[in-house]
Amino acid sequence: MTEQRQQLRGPASGPEDGTAATAPETTEVTEATEATEATDVTDSPDPTPVPDPAPVPDPAPVLKDRRALRAVLRWTAAVVVFAAVGAGSAYGIVGMERTDVPGLATESDGRWAYPTLSKPPLPSGSPGPFAETNQAGTHYADLRALLLPAPEGATEDKALRGSDGWLATKDYLAEYEQEGHREELGQKLLDHGLRHIAARGWTTPDGTRTRVYLLQFNTAAVVDQLMATEAVAFAPPVHQVRGAAEAEYDEGFPQRAAVSQVQSTPYAETEPYGPEQVRFAHIAAGDVYALVVQSRKGAAAAVPFQQTVTLQSQLLG
Repeated sequence: MTEQRQQLRGPASGPEDGTAATAPETTEVTEATEATEATDVTDSPDPTPVPDPAPVPDPAPVLKDRRALRAVLRWTAAVVVFAAVGAGSAYGIVGMERTDVPGLATESDGRWAYPTLSKPPLPSGSPGPFAETNQAGTHYADLRALLLPAPEGATEDKALRGSDGWLATKDYLAEYEQEGHREELGQKLLDHGLRHIAARGWTTPDGTRTRVYLLQFNTAAVVDQLMATEAVAFAPPVHQVRGAAEAEYDEGFPQRAAVSQVQSTPYAETEPYGPEQVRFAHIAAGDVYALVVQSRKGAAAAVPFQQTVTLQSQLLG
């Protein structure tokens, strides 16, 4: 655009100083005169008288007419350029996601405003969980620093802080409804070598309660085995979380929200709900197994649930 505007402005100054605009025309007239003189000087074997050339019209009006023509062409080009640019801008705004256009007013689609996310630093010389040199899929960063922070305006659930940021296994198991399930799952976690659990919870102004649990094991192979036995896509969960009497695989969860090398299996409580609806997702990322639970009186919105699961997956990926 800058070059186009400079090109448009440059010739416009010609008529004011006269030199720039008339130089090309002077060249044309000179060339025409030289051609005529060359014809006159050339010897001819036939001394037939050469008729006088037709009088040359005054070039000034021609220059003026041509300058006027060029001005018209310049402004026509300018109109075309600006029209094209305007059309391109309109296409850009229409083609972009509404949230990608700064300042464009749009109704909220229900997403929460999370703080800027960044992964915690790794200890010096330690690879990421999916590096080729990290066969065990170990997260060397502090597990507590990998927890998704609460969104703006949310009230933290301090009970999930645990002791020094680590949650007791019994407090995690309390998320499950049936006592038999809690006992069975507790033994399974013990058998698979559970190392520790980090958790965070909050409640947003609309009444949605969120709980995020990160369970770390010794290897990614252990987590993959748990995922295969606890949360299989398109099948009901093995252990029901509290408040979700009946839940099924959430086929409405967008596939484009998937995070590379991170598995996630979302579920949603089916109607008729109890006092509140529950949504939850199991996540497997390297040596970390995660559970994200959201519940809300009436119905739990899908968008903030999808957003929360995706962001937590990104932190683990």
